[in-house]
Amino acid sequence: MNITVHTQDKLIPLILPEGSLVRDALESAALPVRKILGVRTRSGVMELGDPLEADLVLSPLTLLDAEGRRIYERSLRFVMLMALDKLFPGKQVRIEHSVPGGLFVRLPECALSSLDVDHIEETMREIVSQDLPFTATFWSQSEVTSHFAALGQQDKLDLLRYRRSPVIRMYECGGFHEYFHGAMAPSTAWTPIFRLLLLGRGFVLLLPNEKHPDTPAAYTDSPRHLSVFTQSEKWCRILGVNNVSDLSRLQENHELREFIRVNEALHDQGLVDTARSIVDHRRHIVFVAGPSSSGKTTFAGRLALQLRVLGIRAHRISLDNYYLDRNLVPKEPDGTYDLEHIRMLDLELLRNQSVALLEGKQVSLPIFNFRTQRREEKGIPMQLSPSDILIFEGIHALNPTLSEGIPEEEIYRIFVSDLTCLNLDDHNRIRTTDVRLLRRIVRDRQFRSVSPEETLAMWPSVRRGEERWIFPYQERADTIFNTALHYELPVLGHFARESLRAVPPEADGYLLALRLRKILYYIPDIDEKILEEIPPLSLLREFIGGCTIDET
Repeated sequence: MNITVHTQDKLIPLILPEGSLVRDALESAALPVRKILGVRTRSGVMELGDPLEADLVLSPLTLLDAEGRRIYERSLRFVMLMALDKLFPGKQVRIEHSVPGGLFVRLPECALSSLDVDHIEETMREIVSQDLPFTATFWSQSEVTSHFAALGQQDKLDLLRYRRSPVIRMYECGGFHEYFHGAMAPSTAWTPIFRLLLLGRGFVLLLPNEKHPDTPAAYTDSPRHLSVFTQSEKWCRILGVNNVSDLSRLQENHELREFIRVNEALHDQGLVDTARSIVDHRRHIVFVAGPSSSGKTTFAGRLALQLRVLGIRAHRISLDNYYLDRNLVPKEPDGTYDLEHIRMLDLELLRNQSVALLEGKQVSLPIFNFRTQRREEKGIPMQLSPSDILIFEGIHALNPTLSEGIPEEEIYRIFVSDLTCLNLDDHNRIRTTDVRLLRRIVRDRQFRSVSPEETLAMWPSVRRGEERWIFPYQERADTIFNTALHYELPVLGHFARESLRAVPPEADGYLLALRLRKILYYIPDIDEKILEEIPPLSLLREFIGGCTIDET
């Protein structure tokens, strides 16, 4: 059997006997198997215990790879659930959302102490030391339903109602059974790097540091960020939706239209509160930042409308117009431009014009032509009245370098992002980055003539830019606005399903496409008429079309 192992720097051809496993190939290639969590193939991800077929190319996945980190996280969650089942048998466990360095986990019926968290970590380490294998088995739908019914896990039962496959891949480890959406490591011994930290009524499960994976990530306290998730959980309670099966129930009961209305009303109220806070603080410059596909542009437009309701005229300015002419920007060592670097902006001009406008002077705002990659010769004249407000929107808006020299007492900072608290079930969360990626895929295809394949290929670079230039400054915000809409996944799925299926296996973003397809597998499709219920000023319209925020 001909197998090729593809490492970062070479191809290793192998001839293996029939019946060989992925692990056999890695050992024959003299690779450090204990650092490898799975392998990438043309058709997806294989586990180390999977049998090989002829003519496969295997690319090892480690903690330095995004997909490797997902396998590690999934396997470590299994270990954690085993420990919690031993220490708190029968108690509900909910993996809520990401936090800096890891995941926030809580037991809704229990307020944990630091001693409890220490015991959980000790039990996890004991399970890791036992080197217990994760064994995949295939169960029928009825067998899985009976298993989770006996455990009283209604979230799993609700989710499985909408799974159409008659056979389900379950995992067993140490007598504990669980259902996860993806590949697993060979055994518990593959997950020694973690740390637990008490946080509120729950705890943080710290994962390996992305740059130094032999050590757990450090936890950075982010009270503003966490407060938004707390608000989102409150919205979930108001809306009666925690998991995607709740969306299916709403669809079945013909309640989705009302659900959309309540979602949008909550956004309206948040915008009113934000506008009132700006006015109450007597600020005249508002900086709005957020990661890709967070809805910054529509948010800035709707904020300007709310300020107008309060008698304040607001002027929206995109930071993109302060781009320097390309010939004035230094190139990277490889000859390319880092388009997300803050040095791409004419910071001196932005600061000088901001101060001049605050002083009542007239300036000529720049217009950057993306076709020519140069600034237009003629700008837009602007002069503010004493009560006017400027709204600057862009990825660098919260970077302190950008606002140097502008009076702090005049600045109000807002961070916007899609921070969903919606899960597949209690143990399987939906990543906020995945929802933003779906938004971007839909928007790029609809309005930018960019295929899902191209968007997926760019996404890792986009994420690296966010981690460098956006998220480090989110806690500087006076307000963090959650642009998530709990009804958006069925809508985005309606636009994205077919195009994601068309992404070929050889594409760089194929694994990402597969993950998104797995999420959408559980999301109900919607009737086209439901789209009529989405208001023209909805933040979601920025991605699916029909936004009228700039129409006159």
